[in-house]
Amino acid sequence: MVKYNDENLNDVFSVLSDPTRRSILEILSQGERSVTELAAPFDMSLPAISKHLKVLEKAGVVSQRRVGRNRYYCLREESMDCACEWLNHFKKFWPIKLKGFFTKDN
Repeated sequence: MVKYNDENLNDVFSVLSDPTRRSILEILSQGERSVTELAAPFDMSLPAISKHLKVLEKAGVVSQRRVGRNRYYCLREESMDCACEWLNHFKKFWPIKLKGFFTKDN
């Protein structure tokens, strides 16, 4: 059985359940960004983006650094290792369970 931290796993999956936060993570996968840069593609206010970033930071998925009045965020890639390991444990069962799913009988 895979060993994992339940709290971390719950936090990561909770964070990933929101489409805006997934989009923010996608942007951050390309490198560090300021709050303003992260907010640009979204039709929402800076405070709304900041709330999402706080959730991501609390879950340990991102970290921030301050330069003057600006905050820059980056991914903490290792924070999702637990979720990846958990999912990989079940990967061996997917071909068995999905084998008949895509046949003409369904």
